Amino acid sequence: MRGLLMSLFAGMMMLAAPADSAAAGSAKATFAGGCFWCMEGPFDRLEGVESTTSGYTGGDKKDPTYEEVTSGTTGHTEAVEVVFDPQQISYEELLEVFWRNIDPLVKNRQFCDVGSQYRTAIFYHGEAQKKAAEKSRDQIARQFEQPIQTEIVAATTFYPAEEYHQDYYQKNPIRYHFYRSGCGRDGRLKELWGDEADVH
Repeated sequence: MRGLLMSLFAGMMMLAAPADSAAAGSAKATFAGGCFWCMEGPFDRLEGVESTTSGYTGGDKKDPTYEEVTSGTTGHTEAVEVVFDPQQISYEELLEVFWRNIDPLVKNRQFCDVGSQYRTAIFYHGEAQKKAAEKSRDQIARQFEQPIQTEIVAATTFYPAEEYHQDYYQKNPIRYHFYRSGCGRDGRLKELWGDEADVH
C-alpha cells in the first residue's frame, strides 16, 4: 500500500548520507519498528528526546536508497535513530515506548508491510543498551504465549532516509493517517497492548 503512495514521490528521491554523531552529552538509540513514518512521532513527543531521524540500517549496501531497501535486496530495515538526553529520559523509557508501537510476535513484517526490510529490531549502542534491551525483551515475553521475534543486535551504519521521509507524519498528515489506518497498525497495537497502546 505504501509503495503505491510513494510512487507519487519518486522524482523527489535524494541520496542518503551517514548520520552525524550525537552532540556531546547526548546519546543515541536505534529502533526498527516497521514503517519509519510511524515510529518518529511516538519518540518526538517525549521530553528529553532531541531528534528523530528515519533511515536504513542492518544491511550491507553503502548509501542505499528507499527503492533499494523496499525491494528487500539490501538487507537493511527501516529504522529510526533517536538522539536523547540521558539526564532527562532513560534508555529504558525509550524501550517501553518502542515495544508499545510494534507487533513483536511476527517475523519479517509489521502490519500490512511484509519483508525483512520491515523486521523489528533494537540496534544497541554499547553493552549497557544491550543488557537493557535484553531485560526489556524478557519482561515483554512474559506477557505473551508466542515467542518474541524482535532482534537485538549491535548497531551498524545508519543511513538517513531521503528528506521527504523525515517528519512525514507532520508534512503529510492526511496521507500518513490514511496509510496508518489502512495498514491496520492502530487496531493491532490495541489488540496487543490494550490501554498501553500508542495509537493515534
